[in-house]
Amino acid sequence: MRRDKNRGEVPAPLLRLKQKFTEWRNCRTAGQRIPRPLWNSAAKLAARHGLSQTATVLGLDYYSLKRHVEQQSAETTSGNAFIELPSAPPAPISECIIELEDGTGASMRIQLKGTELPDLLELGRSFWNAD
Repeated sequence: MRRDKNRGEVPAPLLRLKQKFTEWRNCRTAGQRIPRPLWNSAAKLAARHGLSQTATVLGLDYYSLKRHVEQQSAETTSGNAFIELPSAPPAPISECIIELEDGTGASMRIQLKGTELPDLLELGRSFWNAD
């Protein structure tokens, strides 16, 4: 969230949206709900300028605006559930020691050197399942 350098100074995007809200309020019929595009714009600005300032400047209920921000955030992230990241090359391992011990006192010590790794999962399974 970005904080404005001069406290008390209302950011220009908020002032422009305030004008749109004022125009809508002057033309609306009693009981008419705020249109979705105005809510969407308010939610976007709240994410940038903060809920409290946005709700105050636009004359909106804080909790209603918060609900719209959360809803917009959920809609945005639901379409991006999977993000593929490039794989990082494995870091070279100079030396690593892994020790396994079960409740009966049996233990296994694995000492690794270099970059080649054995199948540690299979080694662990064979240790835990040994009779």
